[in-house]
Amino acid sequence: MTTDLKTMAAQALQEVGAVLSALTPDTAERMCNEILKANRIACYGVGREGLMMRALCMRLMHLGLDAHVVGDMTTPPIGKGDLLLVSAGPGAFSTVLALMGVAKEAGARTMVVTAQPTGLAAQQADTVIYLPAQTMADDQGETTSILPMGSLYEAAQLLFFDLVTLILREKTGQSAAEMRARHTNLE
Repeated sequence: MTTDLKTMAAQALQEVGAVLSALTPDTAERMCNEILKANRIACYGVGREGLMMRALCMRLMHLGLDAHVVGDMTTPPIGKGDLLLVSAGPGAFSTVLALMGVAKEAGARTMVVTAQPTGLAAQQADTVIYLPAQTMADDQGETTSILPMGSLYEAAQLLFFDLVTLILREKTGQSAAEMRARHTNLE
């Protein structure tokens, strides 16, 4: 493997581009529709996936949607008409599965973003968003990403989520200025 920055960057960008290019045409549309029909959205993920879910939640808030990060002390309960949006790149995490159970019991719908569409979280979700990217579940062997461990999945998530944000902005008839007006001033 080369350690030349430009070569590595070109390969990483090609890999992320390949993930986004492999998405089915309705992937973003299904995600947007589920988000828009929710009264309230609760987002959750673990580790670096959790950071990507927090980034998505922030963009949903910038769109004026009632979105919260699970675990923040100001996150309200969810129930009927709400959506729990989780990430389980490798297929399942114990906390994701537990939260999905709580959400379903409360009457909320569940959506999982994953690289393992037949994984346990996907099997339990109402909606599955499949991002065909390498995660830590499959990062060993002859064909691996130049990016370490699950980073290809997480990088693809960040870009996909911002593209979904642009589609949601269009669907809600908002401008970039309206989103910017919701950005915090406490920095």
